[in-house]
Amino acid sequence: MSKNVLITGASGAIGSAAAMEFAKEGFNLFLVCNSRINELDEFADKLSGSYDIEVFTASIDFADTTRARDRLEDFLGQTTIDILVNNAGISYVGLFQDMKPSTWNNIVNINLNSVYATSSVVIPGMIKKQSGKIINISSVWGNVGASCEVAYSATKGGINSFTKALAKELAISGISVNALSPGLVDTPMNSHLSDEEMNELFDQIPIGRAATPIEIARCIVKLSEMPSYVTGQILTADGGWT
Repeated sequence: MSKNVLITGASGAIGSAAAMEFAKEGFNLFLVCNSRINELDEFADKLSGSYDIEVFTASIDFADTTRARDRLEDFLGQTTIDILVNNAGISYVGLFQDMKPSTWNNIVNINLNSVYATSSVVIPGMIKKQSGKIINISSVWGNVGASCEVAYSATKGGINSFTKALAKELAISGISVNALSPGLVDTPMNSHLSDEEMNELFDQIPIGRAATPIEIARCIVKLSEMPSYVTGQILTADGGWT
């Protein structure tokens, strides 16, 4: 019987790469994005046409946590999710004192409250099966913090603590909860950086480059394959940066 994977932020570089990697492994995919549903639908058609899997898509805006949770329940119906990849996220670069309350709340909702919404919906089914994997996408800034990215860092640090706490709570139910903490990744989220700024970052990274989305996606799949004894861990994939 095929297993089911739910991926949020599935229209982004890392989310789509993860979807591709799970498709290769024969998983049915439940893909969620915010606004780029047409692109996601086209991508889903390609995946279902290339692999013997089913692919379902939904547009869910996590800026409204309660509504998002209701939408997710409707989307999944009675489907039990075996692997949850919490990948939805946005960033804000700027001085903290210039940030408006609406911007702060939006980042917290999409980056952190989305993890609550998805996890609370899928966990009951996992508990019933006494198995499941939850993988939260964090960031090195959740480990060490970043100047001019206070809100983003705070949400990713929250994800790390969420991961460790929930892992302890769900261990008895056979559910593992881990997080992946990438460093610099070659995605549109970093498009605000100039070539000079990117090269300065490369000089700080021992491996000398950014990660590709496929590399991060393969880390996600590897985490999903770990024995259930591996839980509550924050795996940092940053080329030796931090």
